[in-house]
Amino acid sequence: MKNTESLMISVVIVNYNSQEYLADCIKSLASNLNGLKYEIIIVDNNSTDTSCIFIKEHFPEVKLIESTENLGFGRANNLGVEHAKGNTILLINNDTIVQNYLLPAIETLHSKPENGVVTINMLDSKKEYITGVGRFPTPFRLFKISLLKDNRKVFKTGEFDDVLYNVDWVCGAFMLIRKADYVKIGGFDPDYFMYVEDVDLCKRLADIGKYCVFRSDLNYIHFVGFNKSREPLLLKGYDIYAEKHFDALGKRFGKLMIATNRTVKSIKRLF
Repeated sequence: MKNTESLMISVVIVNYNSQEYLADCIKSLASNLNGLKYEIIIVDNNSTDTSCIFIKEHFPEVKLIESTENLGFGRANNLGVEHAKGNTILLINNDTIVQNYLLPAIETLHSKPENGVVTINMLDSKKEYITGVGRFPTPFRLFKISLLKDNRKVFKTGEFDDVLYNVDWVCGAFMLIRKADYVKIGGFDPDYFMYVEDVDLCKRLADIGKYCVFRSDLNYIHFVGFNKSREPLLLKGYDIYAEKHFDALGKRFGKLMIATNRTVKSIKRLF
């Protein structure tokens, strides 16, 4: 474990037309990183609301990067990390409120060299548990997105027996990662616009012997999350994942499963 005095945390937040969430998110970070060296970087994806004006007026200490185009989630995070001074990166969504002091999570990340990403417990707007981890896709699992969830009982119920769990992948809404590891794998793959880039990043970390760790005793609230209107983007993301991570036979079967998934969802919408 590194001496905490040698650590600097660079928090990277991607924003798009979400001014209403920014104040609570930033304030919760300031409270729960208190005493640590940190910076907050917000990459604005060409918002049309008053987000940038709001940040400049109310949070002048935030490093604001104003993109002239909507880069999507992964590319915007990559841009933020390029400007990061810290050796530890926290990627966190703008529609979040951190509930607990984050030093224990940071210590977990640096406790073992093989720890690639650390995440914490995700709650919805009612402060009820929602899962933020999953299993890596296989061609068969792509038949039904629910098959990608971690099927261990504790991740179904949110009633955890231990503090730390190894998982395949974690949601991009909260990812602690060493900057060196992020740079080593090239950050998020820019071929993904939104969705599945977090799964892909965790898979590429796993390929170099780095693993994801879930910490159950710390929480953050995530307000918006996924909704069914975005399912086409999600399935497109898994199409890209299959192309990048499966062998020739796996690609054909995986894409067949995704196509079947799309068809089943289209039929269900008719009734």
